[in-house]
Amino acid sequence: MIGFIGTGNMGGALLSAIAKSGEPVSLSDASAARAASLGQETGAVVSDNRTIAGKSDLVFLGVKPQTLPALLSEIAPVLNARTDEFAVVSMAAGTSIDRIKELCGNKDLPVIRIMPNLPVSVGAGAVLYHADGNVGEKSLDLFLKAMKGAGELYPMEERLIDAGSAVTGCGPAFVALVIDAMADGAVSCGIPRKDALKLAEAMTIGTAKLLLEQEKQPGVLKDEVCSPGGTTICGVRELEAGNIRSAFINAVVAAYEANGKL
Repeated sequence: MIGFIGTGNMGGALLSAIAKSGEPVSLSDASAARAASLGQETGAVVSDNRTIAGKSDLVFLGVKPQTLPALLSEIAPVLNARTDEFAVVSMAAGTSIDRIKELCGNKDLPVIRIMPNLPVSVGAGAVLYHADGNVGEKSLDLFLKAMKGAGELYPMEERLIDAGSAVTGCGPAFVALVIDAMADGAVSCGIPRKDALKLAEAMTIGTAKLLLEQEKQPGVLKDEVCSPGGTTICGVRELEAGNIRSAFINAVVAAYEANGKL
């Protein structure tokens, strides 16, 4: 059984993806209405925090970092009393594995730290993860199997997860801004809004797929599209005049630095 405690935007999206794997899933949430709705939608069994903590092979913590201490205070006695193999899976931003163990008062607690992003809801997520040395092989295998429906999984040193999540976790919002702005540009040129959005979205998906599958450097692709004196280089010139590179670099760095303040 895989259990979720907390099913907000990210927790709910990940639960939906894992439910498609065929693994039995249970959930609990502070909102009874949300728990009931998500349970009906995914087939997950609605339960309570302590039951999930005591019976789940993987215990996903989907609450916000600010409420994590109170939750762990509630379920730590249940987790610490277990003698079977299990693992706690935390997606709390800016919260280290050591901090979770400290809050539980158990340095041997098996913890997998993950940073998913919202595209997991459509099976196209990028999930960063790090399993500490107390996580058993059976638990890790179940985690990897269950997460396949969420998208691509990237093992990463824990010290780099906050930096990585500033790209994968925050990036969808940054890219959504770009798509929205490009659609605005197309609307300014006379294209209906609905069509403008479809064009921008399709272009974004295709470009990312090309870069991934051909392992092409973004700068190389940019040069290939820009012909001398052509339309694309004129557009690139305007973007450079607006400090587009600096704006995106600063956005990623600001998101990374904010992790340390949570």
